Amino acid sequence: MEYKPITCVWEVTMGCNMRCGHCGSSCKTALPGELTTDEALTLADMIADMKLSWVTLSGGEPLTRKDLTKIISRLTSQNVHANIISNGWEVNDTNAKEFKDAGVSTFAISIDGTEEIHDKIRRPGAFARAKNAFGILNRNGIYTAGITTISQENIDHLGKIKDELINMGVNMWQIQIGLPMGNFAKHKNWMITPSQVQDIIDFCYDTTLENKILIQPADCIGYYNSKLDFVNSLNECGRWVGCNAGVRSFGILHNGDILGCTSIRDKSFIEGNIREKSLRQIWENPNSFAWRRNLSKDKLSGDCGKCRYGDECLGGCPNSRLTTKGSIYKENLYCSFNYNIKKFRKKLLSYNNIDVLSGKAHQCINVGSFQEASLISERILDLDPTNNEGTSLKRIANTKCGNSNEDTFSNESLLEKSV
Repeated sequence: MEYKPITCVWEVTMGCNMRCGHCGSSCKTALPGELTTDEALTLADMIADMKLSWVTLSGGEPLTRKDLTKIISRLTSQNVHANIISNGWEVNDTNAKEFKDAGVSTFAISIDGTEEIHDKIRRPGAFARAKNAFGILNRNGIYTAGITTISQENIDHLGKIKDELINMGVNMWQIQIGLPMGNFAKHKNWMITPSQVQDIIDFCYDTTLENKILIQPADCIGYYNSKLDFVNSLNECGRWVGCNAGVRSFGILHNGDILGCTSIRDKSFIEGNIREKSLRQIWENPNSFAWRRNLSKDKLSGDCGKCRYGDECLGGCPNSRLTTKGSIYKENLYCSFNYNIKKFRKKLLSYNNIDVLSGKAHQCINVGSFQEASLISERILDLDPTNNEGTSLKRIANTKCGNSNEDTFSNESLLEKSV
């Protein structure tokens, strides 16, 4: 098998007891066609047969499925680690013990702000119930995580959220960017700006240095940033090597539909349904997940299509591009490197001395900052299209940018020093 899946996210239900303003799935009540208990257990067997390492059970609110413990037990009995993402509303001493006995690995609860902000986004009393849930889970010896969706509603309160989670005894904290889909699309003023991605990375870096809670930036936050590399080196995420969808992971919808990632709600990305074909048949079909498996740098537009990291990065999170630009082939404006490239290009407009620019280009090439060298050479040729040195520098830099896998990424690139 060319592609080996390691994990998946399984939306076991679209039923939910909240109506969150940022919910990308616009969850309400359980939708028709939800897998029955027998079908869900059969699917758990298929997952085990594929030898996945872990599965994340989400929704909707997964605890509204009364057979959730059975599903977890079926997975863990076959050496598949099971995680839960919940809003925490229905956690109690009884089901927490059941989850522990079933072998749940990590129980994550969404915390989207201080009590006032969290309850505004979700529902009155949600924060208190989540805090109580963490206490119950901790007493039962279950590893806990907080998940925060960042928006303009809470980005200025990340420090307070961190303190709340530490006080609740939470083990790990994942943060992600809210994207304009589902209910969030109705609140476009909540969307952060590309410039704020660096603020988030700086916060993650500072939090990591504090060493009070393990912080994990989600796949929508990146990429090729020395501070982010440091953070990810300590939380086992590692350096970004492209989206996992369809190559190392997949998503399962409530009705058994299989797609590369559950964050992508576009039905055209569905690869099949386990009621019609086995999970293995869908995964091993050479035509499945073609949008990801056949994705290459030359298919990307804008700076992503010219980026020195494009061959491995492939534009970062596809859903970020799909929801903000309307296509997975557009450039990712929410990439830290992309943002800094644009900022660097703008700064170069103030340089008009070709000799100074040439010197900076050579310096960039010497330290391995080839993207910056390419931009500088472009500026030289803007000032003098016939400049031979500018042409030579551009050829060298662009060759290096086109073969990024052969280059060693500097832990502190000149780009980050320059902006």
